Amino acid sequence: MSDLDQWAMRPEPNLNALKGRFIHIEQAQFPEGADALFAATDGPGNEDIWRYIPFGPSENAAALGAAMAFIINDQKWMTYIFRDAATNAVLGMASYMRIRPEAGSAEIGAIIFSKKLQRTPAATEAMYLMARHLFDDLGYRRYEWKCNNNNQASRRAALRLGFTFEGVFRQDAVVKGENRDTTWYSMIDSEWPKVKAAFEAWLAPANFDVDGRQRRSLGDIRGAI
Repeated sequence: MSDLDQWAMRPEPNLNALKGRFIHIEQAQFPEGADALFAATDGPGNEDIWRYIPFGPSENAAALGAAMAFIINDQKWMTYIFRDAATNAVLGMASYMRIRPEAGSAEIGAIIFSKKLQRTPAATEAMYLMARHLFDDLGYRRYEWKCNNNNQASRRAALRLGFTFEGVFRQDAVVKGENRDTTWYSMIDSEWPKVKAAFEAWLAPANFDVDGRQRRSLGDIRGAI
């Protein structure tokens, strides 16, 4: 949005329970919801999921619930749980953070995908639905994605989803006793129509064969629009 003559502060995110084709999204409740999230994403064998998250892994569900409740209240995150549309099983979570209604800007972060959710259409649909809420429902101007510069998977995901690389903040933080250079990406409202159209074309049933494999990649679809 280059013309700000009609600009007004936007509402804070308020994504109600939402059902997609692959994924259901609901607002997280901690510590009540910790048991299911811990079972899906934490504990032995899941340590790599938390490698670049500023907190975790947790010793048990109670510790995870307490940590999330503190972070949500202290940092004012708006955290959402992802459930499998077919089974209702918890698959992961993500949070809106660094929310600035006066600028129409928010960040998506602390994205925790269980191994069952990773690299699935449901994971892509979850990211699409959270972006759509900000741009279409609330009229935001900017959507941010930040990650540890060493997190190659997150960097690839940001570009695949349609975010644009903006730069690296060197020695930005110390996280878990290690230096963090933070890589910034963004998506803005003028880009959203093309990104949205690509998401919807990629998620369409016609884009998957009988074995559930994609016919065209999200990047290829976006490049052709």
